[in-house]
Amino acid sequence: MTGGEILDLGRDALWATVLISAPVMITGMVVGLVIAFFQALTQVQEMTLVFVPKIIAIFIAMVIFLPLMGAILGGFAQDIFTRIASY
Repeated sequence: MTGGEILDLGRDALWATVLISAPVMITGMVVGLVIAFFQALTQVQEMTLVFVPKIIAIFIAMVIFLPLMGAILGGFAQDIFTRIASY
């Protein structure tokens, strides 16, 4: 493998990681912001109020986006296996 191919492989790996983790991370961020706004509006400053809705929302997001995340990971693995077989 040349240096350019290694950089392409690393870039593809990082891009796959971002695409796999993005739905769950965005869901956690949105739920966290909504709860923070709710706490700011109602002046309820309970520290544990954030965790339960966030955990439930992230679990639901993982269930919903699991086929997409699996397809991205499967495509990346198939690309790596194709590159290995071509050498």
